[in-house]
Amino acid sequence: MHRILNLTVLALALAVAAFGADNSVGTWKLNVDQSTYTPAPFPVKSLTTVREASDGGVKVTTTGETAGGAPINASYTAKYGGPPATITGTGSPYDTISLQRVNANRFTDERKKTGGPYKATGHTEISNGGKTMTTTTKGINGDGKAFTSKFVFEKQ
Repeated sequence: MHRILNLTVLALALAVAAFGADNSVGTWKLNVDQSTYTPAPFPVKSLTTVREASDGGVKVTTTGETAGGAPINASYTAKYGGPPATITGTGSPYDTISLQRVNANRFTDERKKTGGPYKATGHTEISNGGKTMTTTTKGINGDGKAFTSKFVFEKQ
């Protein structure tokens, strides 16, 4: 009886620990060659994203350079399932983002630009043993045109 109780407690603890994990945490560098954006041209030259665990969510800091040479230095802290978070800094085409966590390796989001046409939904998947993060997005860009993108990041 004690063995069954111990195994049940262990299984419950492992389930809680697995759900509590966030495999997106870390530093990620965009692989431009594997990434796509339609319609062309690809909007960024370089991108590095640092994701840190935060109370019930994640803190994200993104740095890089747009295709036109403008700097990207934006960040936000969002709770999974919480209200939209405000993007601060420069270079982001949207100013709010809402995040939902599906599991430790999959997240969905909704992005919007207040007073502008930009709105999009996306999903992020961690794969390849935690070495690859792919964010696929579909929506309306800042010019009011439909777009799709697939950004492939490699863990640093």
